[in-house]
Amino acid sequence: MAYVVTEPCRNCKYTYCAAVCPVEAFREGTDCLYIEPSVCIDCNKCRPECPVEAIYPDFEVPSIWQSWIAENALKSKHSPAIIDVKVPLKGQGCINSEY
Repeated sequence: MAYVVTEPCRNCKYTYCAAVCPVEAFREGTDCLYIEPSVCIDCNKCRPECPVEAIYPDFEVPSIWQSWIAENALKSKHSPAIIDVKVPLKGQGCINSEY
């Protein structure tokens, strides 16, 4: 099992989740984050840190976001690791822009 970042992260890119990851599984894409499934240790530390509820275990990803499982696997391989909190992209299409 691995955790997966899904659609609510797009154009938000909060990074609190990456900052608590003990194994540096998060990768920074242009408009969202991804989780490298071969690095993720399923510790669940990231999920409660996501203010837009974009992170799911791969077996719990809602059906409308199933494609994000493959997207994380593919795009995480070509994106740099992120371990620190950065300014989010909120207000640029974020589903929950009040954060």
